[in-house]
Amino acid sequence: MKKLEIPAIAAILIVQGMMTISARAAEATSPALSTREAPGRIEILARGQGIATYVYEDTAINRPYFCQIKTLEGVQVTRVHPPDPVINKGNDDHPLFHPGLWLAFGDINGSDYWRNKARVRHVRFLAPVEAAAEKVRFAVLNRYERADASGAPICEEACTYTIQAADAGYFLLARSVFRSDTADFSFGDQEEMGFGVRLNTPLTVKFGTGSLVNSAGGRNEKGTWGQASTWCAASGLADGKRVGVAVMPAPDNFRPAWFHTRDYGLIVANPFGRKAMTAPEDAQAAPDATVVRKGEPFTLAFGVYVFGGGADAQPDFARAYETCLDLFKAK
Repeated sequence: MKKLEIPAIAAILIVQGMMTISARAAEATSPALSTREAPGRIEILARGQGIATYVYEDTAINRPYFCQIKTLEGVQVTRVHPPDPVINKGNDDHPLFHPGLWLAFGDINGSDYWRNKARVRHVRFLAPVEAAAEKVRFAVLNRYERADASGAPICEEACTYTIQAADAGYFLLARSVFRSDTADFSFGDQEEMGFGVRLNTPLTVKFGTGSLVNSAGGRNEKGTWGQASTWCAASGLADGKRVGVAVMPAPDNFRPAWFHTRDYGLIVANPFGRKAMTAPEDAQAAPDATVVRKGEPFTLAFGVYVFGGGADAQPDFARAYETCLDLFKAK
């Protein structure tokens, strides 16, 4: 395959130390971003403490992912990875499918990357890791391989991650393009497709103090599962602070996303499951594959807002979404 350009699936992770969202960097409150590299992973640090880890090589999980997502104060937002049978009692299912924050697909040309039956192989870094006080940036090339013995490539994905400090937190932007210069490929119609996050146990509806809500006012799994909305969020109390996360698909995706949510602590934005998410019991409804033609790029964008504040703080998800829109436009 030809070397790919870097732009376009965007996952934007916004971690806030307070409920305010601002792109103005303030030296007095600078989180002093840096990185610490180890084989197969890059840890993002704020003031020397880990706030997120990007894992690109793992013998147990066949695809890249982020884990150990925390607020600037160090409060765990995603489920501890791997799940601890004591800390995560009752909430330790799917340890390899739900590592923290990920993009995965249950069906590309019949190969299953969600359940780790096929490999998304890290090929190389497209640009060196750049680290400064207020910005971290790196770019990778991933190859999606067939699940059969051949391991032949189906498509490639180029992705750039930028972590940008702000006066109250940081932004993580990821941009990618999916492409094959050898053949068409298609994304299937399944529940297990898209950009997902697994919540820390205290933030869940089932096991903790959490609640789920979407932009249309739906609440918890019953009111948010299978619904298309501009964002879907979860929040709850952890370590005496109100923290949580919102997943926000970009409005210029090829179609709006439906949300696959669970009260046990799962939010997935899925623009592919037209039948799976809207008519799962309708045997007459035909699955709707999304075909990408040879040589054409396929783009997506998602935003994730992760916040932290005092016990009485209330996140403004609508405002966070507007901030995400500005970041999508800025690219």
